[in-house]
Amino acid sequence: MRIATTLITSLTLLLISSAITSAADRPNVLMIMVDDLGFSDVGCYGSEIETPNLDALSDGGLRFSQFYNTAKCHSSRVSLLSGQYCIAAGDTALNHAVTSAEVLRDSGYFTAMTGKWHLKQQPTDFGFDRYFGHLSGACNYFRGDNTFRLNGDKWEVPPQDFYTTVSNVDFALQFLGDARESGKPWHLYVAFNAPHAPLQALPQDYAKYQGRYEAGWDRIRQSRVAKQAELGLLPADCQPSPRPEHIPAWNSLSEARKRFEVKRMTTLAAMIDRVDQEIGRLVTDLKEAGELDNTLIWFVSDNGACPYDRRSNKLDALPTDGTVTWSDSTGWAWARNSPFRYYKQNQFEGGICTPAIVHWPAGIERDAGSVVRQPAHLIDIMPTFADVTGSKIPTEYPGRSLRPVSGQSLRPLFKGETIQREQPLHFLFASDRGLRLGDWKIVSFRSEAWELYNLAEDRTERIDLAEQEPERVESMVQQWTRMSRELLHAPDRAYAPVGPAKLPHRHPEWTNFDADPSESGRGNQANTNTRSPKAGKAIRARKNTKLKVAGDELRLEFSGEDSGLAFDRLPETLPAGPYQLAFRLRRRAEGGGEVFYTTDATTSLPNGMHETFELGGEGQWHDHTIRLETEQRIHKLRLDVGEGSGTAIIKELRLVDDQGKVLLRWP
Repeated sequence: MRIATTLITSLTLLLISSAITSAADRPNVLMIMVDDLGFSDVGCYGSEIETPNLDALSDGGLRFSQFYNTAKCHSSRVSLLSGQYCIAAGDTALNHAVTSAEVLRDSGYFTAMTGKWHLKQQPTDFGFDRYFGHLSGACNYFRGDNTFRLNGDKWEVPPQDFYTTVSNVDFALQFLGDARESGKPWHLYVAFNAPHAPLQALPQDYAKYQGRYEAGWDRIRQSRVAKQAELGLLPADCQPSPRPEHIPAWNSLSEARKRFEVKRMTTLAAMIDRVDQEIGRLVTDLKEAGELDNTLIWFVSDNGACPYDRRSNKLDALPTDGTVTWSDSTGWAWARNSPFRYYKQNQFEGGICTPAIVHWPAGIERDAGSVVRQPAHLIDIMPTFADVTGSKIPTEYPGRSLRPVSGQSLRPLFKGETIQREQPLHFLFASDRGLRLGDWKIVSFRSEAWELYNLAEDRTERIDLAEQEPERVESMVQQWTRMSRELLHAPDRAYAPVGPAKLPHRHPEWTNFDADPSESGRGNQANTNTRSPKAGKAIRARKNTKLKVAGDELRLEFSGEDSGLAFDRLPETLPAGPYQLAFRLRRRAEGGGEVFYTTDATTSLPNGMHETFELGGEGQWHDHTIRLETEQRIHKLRLDVGEGSGTAIIKELRLVDDQGKVLLRWP
């Protein structure tokens, strides 16, 4: 009996020791996401921008040549965190999903996040033990906004010596210290807002790139494509897509346009360089802690380069403080997405295919510096994390009705193996659609006619084969529609039949190169359609907008460009700022959000001050709060919440002071 007891005790101790060793061997997981980064914006993907830290991770790990996202900010974040397509997961509410943080936390990991959230509630409500960052979709890099939070509590942005990209890593390093004290393996998610607009760079970073972009986008794109060929990133016979009709040759631009475009790309390069520098700080910390070898590091972007040329101010200044805010350039977005077509939100390769770098010396068995050519997607990351950490993805979770993940583990690719994808890759955001089945891809631009491409022979989607292979198109459209309905649970209108092609493709938010740079962005004409009877609170429906006031709702119908609301004369009794413009919005429309305001009675809208903000998914209510950074009284206000054709309902629209007091309420 004593011998048996001794054997049982010894076996128990052995099992405990083995479990401890196994737990100690579990990798740490560092997830890095950047915002609006083009396929060729990183050195190891063809860029002239200096990214030595990312290049080193690629050289010591692997990079993907066909890694996909959802072409849009918030939907990519949902897919990254949940392993599901955005609509299936419950969109920004995540009410049909669990996050990687919840899966790993429940498996014994310390979890932390810094940066952009852009979903409902807060990261601390979805499994993150620590959080620093902004809940909004975009913010001023030097001034932040009022959505910054630290571990669930409001965090005041300091008035100086602040830059979001740097602060994200400052707090990430603090959280890593907390993780090490806990003795647990850790999962850290760093979501940089850069290089998303507004284009704003630290002075020293901007100075580094001055003088590098005078050659223009034709030459830069040519150089990037050549470097991609040298790197072996794409097939040797890969032909870059031609310059589209809506992008003029650089040499045809006016001198004023060239000057501004040079400055915009200089800023973008500086912002991307700064991201790389901050990633370098993280890697150095991991090396010093002896954790680099057994930390799985992923680097991805939420979508391709952004073409949306909204409003820019102070074109003659430098964008090196919070007073200058510039928008994106469609011309540079074309160059940054080399060698592909189109941009953010479009389901062509330029919108959905972006850099993906993986570094994990202890877990990657293939040759360092390998290029993985098998297609993969953001939905695969959470299942991969669960696989490599030995964590279980639950089928039930308190307060949520879970749906199965659509992604699958990419761990076999780390071993040099292949994976058999269980279903085609599905793409849908707003009215842009796509499906990849093997080497074949169908894509629809803004719900126009389906196009068909053989990506094995035509990686850059130059030759539309839809007319030659109508049966293949029909079969793939049926698969896309079935997945939209049964897997995503999308609303009927999301998979309604497409309309006819409108060639060449155009978008109302792409740069108008016929205009002077100071006049670019959305138009400034307006029609007076509807007014509120309340003095000092008159609401004017702008051009191509119909407004109906129904109780506490402002109901808008858009029929073209320059749509939105204007408030031409605010009360003289209004106190000085700063302010917050807050409202609830549900819409079925495209485009981002913009607020314009003036601080004197003579300036006409849209001149004056300007803020941009991201808008959530269609058909659901979203809360928005936009900070208006001024210490003066505002005189006029304009709010844009859609572009093109569509509808929107605004509720609880109010102007609030810095202490939360409601100053004005509409209607």
